[in-house]
Amino acid sequence: MAAAKRFKMSPLTIGTHNGHFHADEALAVYMLRLLPTYHSSQLIRTRDPTLLQTCHTVVDVGGEYEPSTNRYDHHQRTFNTTFPNRPTKLSSAGLVYLHFGKAIIAQHLNVSEDAAEVTVIWEKVYESFIEALDAHDNGISAYDPKAIAAAELKKNFSDGGFTLGAMVGRLNPNWNDPTPSDLVEAQKVEDEKFLVASTRIGEEFSRDLDYYTKAWLPARGIVHNAYAKRLEHDKSGRILVFEGQSVPWKDHLYTLEEKEGGDAKVLYVLYPEKPTLDAKWRIQAVPVSKDSFESRKPLPEAWRGFRDEKLDEITGVDGGVFVHAAGFIGGNKNFDGAKKMALKALDL
Repeated sequence: MAAAKRFKMSPLTIGTHNGHFHADEALAVYMLRLLPTYHSSQLIRTRDPTLLQTCHTVVDVGGEYEPSTNRYDHHQRTFNTTFPNRPTKLSSAGLVYLHFGKAIIAQHLNVSEDAAEVTVIWEKVYESFIEALDAHDNGISAYDPKAIAAAELKKNFSDGGFTLGAMVGRLNPNWNDPTPSDLVEAQKVEDEKFLVASTRIGEEFSRDLDYYTKAWLPARGIVHNAYAKRLEHDKSGRILVFEGQSVPWKDHLYTLEEKEGGDAKVLYVLYPEKPTLDAKWRIQAVPVSKDSFESRKPLPEAWRGFRDEKLDEITGVDGGVFVHAAGFIGGNKNFDGAKKMALKALDL
């Protein structure tokens, strides 16, 4: 009886490999520990099959993917699992998110896993955060290397130190760091570094989740409403207006346009700088894609870099505040002025 009681009170264990650690298993462990089942779990980092067999859940090691027994490795030759409707082969982070992501999101939103918004966030966070880690761990490039070579494209600078994978990689022990001669102590030091990495990348995941649940999702209805009213400002629907305040709009706009189809695209977005009656207004050119610096239609070149009265003189619109030298954004003292600037820019 006493033995059975000790067994029930024994902490649940998560197993992963020791040695050099990576972003995927660091995040996988963090995500699991967000859930009540794993909140007080112990971590065993080893490649010893006998020890791994004792673990409740194993990620990124063991050569087995079997959800029924909580085994989530992706290194098998036959492994080819992907997230629904995405092409990238999963890593241990993707596998844990595939099976536990909805529970994490539902807990964050305090709703049922069946709630429609859970699926929306589940898909969005995978595409915006998890997929890049899956690709990094599986050696998948963001662009087709052959196509890049054929086009003779070269990087203008190195961005290797600014990825999540590289950030975790830097937290590994250096080759010449002092190492305890005692193997148990050496493993303890390595495990402590892993936990730092797991917490660090986990914080980034939690910030992303927080953004999509608390800011991005509530903005969706506002963008949909503004999109439905766009013909009130321009008969071709090329101007989008946020009447109260600006919200995260790019993702939602692109989704709406894709769903509607056709060639008509929004070119300028107007919004007040703050939610007050005396606020100045901004006019922003819509980028060709979410992460692009190139605009679909930048503000006219002749306006760029000018301010105040000189800008009024050039545009023929009173109340001008500025137009950025790159032409992606400008401002006016009021909504009417911003709208007149947008309408003029459409024809230039």
